[in-house]
Amino acid sequence: MSRRFRNFASIAAVALAWILATGPLHAQSGDLIVEKKVFEMPSYRTVAGQTIKNVRVGWEAAGALNADKSNAILVTHFFSGTSHAFGKYSASDKAAGYWDVIIGPGKAIDTNKYYVLSSDTLVNLNVNAPNVVTTGPASINPDTGKPYGMSFPVVSIKDFVNVQKALVDSLGIKKLKMVIGASMGGLQAYEWAASYPDMMERMTAVISHSIPDPYLAAWIGLWGQPIRLDAKWNGGDYYGKDPPVEGLKASLRIITLHANQDEWARKTFGMAPAEEGKNPADAMANGLKIEAFLDTAAAARAAVADANHLLYLVKANQLAAADVSKIKVPVLIVYTPTDLVFSEKLVEETAKAIASNGTPVETAKLIGPNGHLNGLTQITQAKDKISAFLDR
Repeated sequence: MSRRFRNFASIAAVALAWILATGPLHAQSGDLIVEKKVFEMPSYRTVAGQTIKNVRVGWEAAGALNADKSNAILVTHFFSGTSHAFGKYSASDKAAGYWDVIIGPGKAIDTNKYYVLSSDTLVNLNVNAPNVVTTGPASINPDTGKPYGMSFPVVSIKDFVNVQKALVDSLGIKKLKMVIGASMGGLQAYEWAASYPDMMERMTAVISHSIPDPYLAAWIGLWGQPIRLDAKWNGGDYYGKDPPVEGLKASLRIITLHANQDEWARKTFGMAPAEEGKNPADAMANGLKIEAFLDTAAAARAAVADANHLLYLVKANQLAAADVSKIKVPVLIVYTPTDLVFSEKLVEETAKAIASNGTPVETAKLIGPNGHLNGLTQITQAKDKISAFLDR
């Protein structure tokens, strides 16, 4: 393994440990080792009618396809995630994939029974990570020989799904056993079920709903605002120059805080000072421990992220609009009542809207201190539900 890869693995492990902050990071993945592969398309036409040339996205898989290729499960990732949902790239890796506790041999999504795959989305946030392959604003435009920047076409959740479908088609898979994803991954799962209902048997959305929500759209817009206010962003033209690191870190601080919840903040940090003996009341320079945490987590995540990619992800999430009236496969929705991103009320409305079509819908709750991030930290609470849902 290269030194650069090891450095990224360390940064990623530290970042995720800080972000989750409570409880164990992940169970060990044992002997499940995954390999990053690359799927390529000479060109892709977006939903909005623009053409992107030389599309490349990374993907990884575990398990084996059966004879008729009917046992495949697709995992779709969250806003700041990657295809690395399970396993390790090397036995020496410090952390396994984000859902390794439920995906693997003998687990809820059993790789002894199912072929499980996941891909990096277009405009993946972590474009600077050596094990992420994506196409977006930081990619070279073959027509100019320079990075696209903000000339990259607007892409939607449906564009993410369409590229995934092309990947699945390339493997000869005609029908997926299930599509499952958390947060933005849930948005992709809803879109899969609405756009390609005959190509899947069931879907699971975790910490996500499908109701267009202007309040959430505005909140997500605020995630990217610090980048636009950073003078080094320069309208997205910063490649080969000093990037807008401070704006990017500020955006990531907001995202991390929004994705957690007040119980997590109280239990993990309270009102403790950032440094022992430096009372915040004594000087303006003295801060709180939770502020120091947000700074550390944001800096670690910014090391492999790209500001323009974050803005494109913001736009894609704001545009999410799966037509749930077209969903006809059984649905499982896993959510958390304290979610400050995808609210319980709109999750319940989504379930009712899908059920009104006569489509079977089940729900399950995750209880924990992390709000939206309970979808990662507390996912084992839903493992039996997910396993039973798959076995039906």
